[in-house]
Amino acid sequence: MNLSQDFRYGFRMLWKNRVYAFVSLITLAVGIGASTAIFSVVNGVLLRPLPYPKPEQIVRVWEADAKGRRMQFADPNLEDVRAQVHSLQGMAAMRSGETTISVGNAPDRVRVASVSADFFSVIGVQPVLGRLFVPEEQRFGAAPAVLVSHSFWQRQLHETRDLASVKFTVSNNPAVIVGVLPAGFHFPEDSQVWMPRELDVRLPSRTAHNWQVVARIRDGVTLEQARADASAVARRISQDNRFDEKQMTDVVLLPLKDALTRNVQPALLVLLGVAGLLLLVACANVMNLSLAQASARGDELAIRVALGASRWRLLRQFLAEALILCGAGGVLGVIAAYFGVRALLAIAPTDIPRLDEVSVNLFVLAFALAVSFVVAAGLGVITAWRATSGQVRSALAEAGRRQGTSARSRHVGRMIVAGQVAITLTLLTGAGLLGRSMLRVLSIDPGFETEHIVTLDLKLPDLEEGTESRRVQFLEQLIAGVRALPGVEAVGGTNVLPLKEPDSSDGTFVVVNPQQFSPKQRELIERSTQTSINKADPAFLAELTKFAEDLFSNKAQAGNADYVVASEGYFEALRIPVLRGRLFNDGDGPTAPHAAVISEGVARQKWPGQDPIGQTVEFGNMDGDLRLLTIVGVVGEVRKHSLETAPRPTIYVNYRQRPRRTQQFDVVLRTSSDPAAVTSSVRRVLTQLDPTVPARMTTFSQVFSESLNNRRFNLTLVGVFALAALLLAMVGVFGVLAYSVAQRTQEIGVRIALGATPGGILKMVLGQGLLTVAIGLLVGLAGSLLLTRTMRSMLFEISPNDPLTIAGIALLLLLIAMLASYIPARRATRVDPMVALRYE
Repeated sequence: MNLSQDFRYGFRMLWKNRVYAFVSLITLAVGIGASTAIFSVVNGVLLRPLPYPKPEQIVRVWEADAKGRRMQFADPNLEDVRAQVHSLQGMAAMRSGETTISVGNAPDRVRVASVSADFFSVIGVQPVLGRLFVPEEQRFGAAPAVLVSHSFWQRQLHETRDLASVKFTVSNNPAVIVGVLPAGFHFPEDSQVWMPRELDVRLPSRTAHNWQVVARIRDGVTLEQARADASAVARRISQDNRFDEKQMTDVVLLPLKDALTRNVQPALLVLLGVAGLLLLVACANVMNLSLAQASARGDELAIRVALGASRWRLLRQFLAEALILCGAGGVLGVIAAYFGVRALLAIAPTDIPRLDEVSVNLFVLAFALAVSFVVAAGLGVITAWRATSGQVRSALAEAGRRQGTSARSRHVGRMIVAGQVAITLTLLTGAGLLGRSMLRVLSIDPGFETEHIVTLDLKLPDLEEGTESRRVQFLEQLIAGVRALPGVEAVGGTNVLPLKEPDSSDGTFVVVNPQQFSPKQRELIERSTQTSINKADPAFLAELTKFAEDLFSNKAQAGNADYVVASEGYFEALRIPVLRGRLFNDGDGPTAPHAAVISEGVARQKWPGQDPIGQTVEFGNMDGDLRLLTIVGVVGEVRKHSLETAPRPTIYVNYRQRPRRTQQFDVVLRTSSDPAAVTSSVRRVLTQLDPTVPARMTTFSQVFSESLNNRRFNLTLVGVFALAALLLAMVGVFGVLAYSVAQRTQEIGVRIALGATPGGILKMVLGQGLLTVAIGLLVGLAGSLLLTRTMRSMLFEISPNDPLTIAGIALLLLLIAMLASYIPARRATRVDPMVALRYE
């Protein structure tokens, strides 16, 4: 009964003080909403277990070399580890990428995964319609069979249950759909279609690191035991097969959930911490408002005590009011979080894993409820303790003259504001460091130009034996047709567009002298050019692998570089500078000696202070073509992977001579006018050549912008939270000073009556405000040093303790605090002494 009375009375008091209640509700909604929205993302991405049976037993597995670098698995190493590591009950290879598929006669581009026989048993997934692959479909040369995702089945197949009747092709090869996987399953990497890995040729090389691997740990075996078992096996394999620095010497196991989220975990945890700090600032604001309200209710409390109310009774009343306030704020916060999550998902980078699992679910609602309850308890207890401390009976006897109590309340309010300023400085410093990092990134020369460039992203069918010439002819005609369009200044193409393909192929090349090969080896090289790897017999493939391993074992002549296929106009289109020699030209045809253009990094690596033009290198391990490459030119460095990653040494080969890696190909064209004006013309050229090739067009400016999405996302959130904290902190400074001036009206009137000047009054009030802010700044400097250290991985070429950023933010905050303090201080100078002396 008493509890219901407390709540009814609390509602009446809040309704009576509607401005206080409204401001408190909005403030709490901001703090609770922000923290709940970020927690929703953290929960969906980092905390929720994977939706598979016993997900804690599923691990990602990598090879590791002698330097501890992680690598994907080579076929022989995977087979040996799978056979010898008994603590794992299954290991599966997987790889995924965009491929052209066709349902009926409608071409489309989807992500297709190639997975080995144990994949679905390792993950623990069964189809909801149809069946999994059978052994007859999991062998080299079998007729292609595929599984499709539930969303693909709904969208593309219109939920047909007669899967065998669907006309379906993958990269122009007919395939039969045998099953539909459960809703929400898209592993790996948002795949829509799955095919047997065994359809691809097995490569006998132990340095052909082509496969991602997942495994399931046996029941009763710990992760540490599995790691020790796998490492011991890897060392035995390495001792028997050691010949290359990229050979496996160890195996790394990591829980699959951690492997999926390891790149985004630090940033998300920092954002959660930032949201928590904003919540503290909001709570501090409401605390100050509540203390001011409690102080104004001194007469009421004194009367209630005189009538027999105990301190516990008053404490319970304040707790009830705080619960009402925070409960309503929590509801508004959840509504704000719902829309906040939708906004976050709209601006979130697409490479954040598990975004489809982010939602405001029951667990998130429990989090919001817990936050609201904790805030309510804290507000209620602290406010009640301050309001009921001291001699409230004497307060009644003194007819409401509570100067001592008011002074104590003002001191508490200033301490809270100092804490707000400290937290705000911390958040603003983090935002400032991220902003300066962004400016540093934008100031980097990527090695190419991005303005007035259009890209045509193609996904071409896989090459079959004898079709290389048709691929070359198609690309030649497409580039020639685009070059003839009005407004096109230069056009070229590449299989690795800078800033778009972060995982370009890299490998070991070797500098060779053509005279060192024997007649038998030359014959082997020539035969390799006439036989597709997928059609080669195992004996020839083994002989070819042995030849390549012996050739690449010469460490003195070996180097490492990215392998990029390009056309003759590619460098001109992006304006990549030529430093020496020439670029590709029309003379570099399929029957001419194979030409290579190298980056400056390769020249420094292998020919420091020398002219590399005319040197020959072997890089056939990248595409199976062992014909030597003759270096004809040197170009400037290009930041292909990201603006923040140092340029990689690169060897460019001609698409006419090396077409095997051109399934993914981007045509790039420089225009003399608005790039959007030529897009329809480019599409028309492509459609006339082959209407079945699905393509995407964009400007290079968009590609450039998308490469900064992660950094922009972090800066946006931290900046918004920091600005919200700044607004709340300045409101707090203003509120405390305004309350202080109101409480000290009589004192200020006496001072003026005794001769104090307006300037002196202004200086006194401003000094109190700035002292409070200065204390907050000093505490905030220490907090900034702690927060920014956790942000180290999010910064670029900026120290977490950058003095310029910290000093600039502190000065900015001080100036804004002076503005917030000026209005109450100015009001104090206008107090009428006669009115003040009659005050209360």
